[in-house]
Amino acid sequence: MKSLLAKKSTLWFLFLFNAAVALAVGFAPVAEAVGAAGIQQVVTCAGMGAVALGAGSALWLRRARPA
Repeated sequence: MKSLLAKKSTLWFLFLFNAAVALAVGFAPVAEAVGAAGIQQVVTCAGMGAVALGAGSALWLRRARPA
């Protein structure tokens, strides 16, 4: 599992997918359509956003640095 999470492609997928879901759930019409309203909407948005921020920070720290 550790080797899978260390791949750049996995980090990009986690970043983009979780950021998109967090943004989508943040909007009320989408959240009501999937049955997440109120506190469930806030917790889902915060959780997916936290995963996206974690993956994004890992990508930022692993970026290629010019010599």
